[in-house]
Amino acid sequence: MTEATEFVQSLDRGLAVIRAFNAENRELTLSDVARATGLNRASARRFLHTLVELGYVRTDGRLFALRPKILELGYAYLSSLSLPEVAMPHLEQLVERVHESSSVSVLDGDEVVYVARVPTRRIMRIAIAVGTRFPAYATSMGRVLLAGQSDDWLDGYFATAALTSITARTTVDAKKLLAELHRIRRDGYALVDQELEDGLRAIAAPIRDRDGRVIAAVNISTHASRATLEFMRSNLLQPLLATAAAIQEDFRASTHQA
Repeated sequence: MTEATEFVQSLDRGLAVIRAFNAENRELTLSDVARATGLNRASARRFLHTLVELGYVRTDGRLFALRPKILELGYAYLSSLSLPEVAMPHLEQLVERVHESSSVSVLDGDEVVYVARVPTRRIMRIAIAVGTRFPAYATSMGRVLLAGQSDDWLDGYFATAALTSITARTTVDAKKLLAELHRIRRDGYALVDQELEDGLRAIAAPIRDRDGRVIAAVNISTHASRATLEFMRSNLLQPLLATAAAIQEDFRASTHQA
């Protein structure tokens, strides 16, 4: 526990003033801030005007609001995070919302490698963990990652990839698979129906870096008995896309160069 002599009360109070602002309270009066923080009006005024002077808060003379510069306070933390660390809180929120497993993977050669995962229930015979690999062509995340590659890269991929049947539904025709990759590029998501394992359906979306390149993919996987393909498009796609966008935004912030 921190010793009393090492605790800076003024810093604690200043941070409390910043925390008084949120999505429901974007603009606050001096009285609002004093009430929310428990500070007297004179102290709240000093903290607010200090934050205004430093560029973290703006005011029109009556109302106060945070300025974009406040994001600098989070960059130091975000810049130390890897993609899995950035992704995990978003995966947890997604899983809590849809009650299905979610993962993030990257492309390594012609395979996907799982780098983050939040499971719900066991839906595959094969246990999936961070580091698990699967052939990219037979997975939703793999197809998103393949679709993100250049046409020249794909020419080389199809010239050497061994497209073999994993289930009776696995697409092994190169022309059909290429056409599907073009659709994924256009529509922004991949939906795979029992091509990696019987009973397993998954939907995936891309995660892009600051230059727009696809660097990873995020998915939701479920059992065919619980979700039709139409249900996945209608009920799982939008939460998935929102999660991909949130991971993407935080990851871009983590690689921000001042």
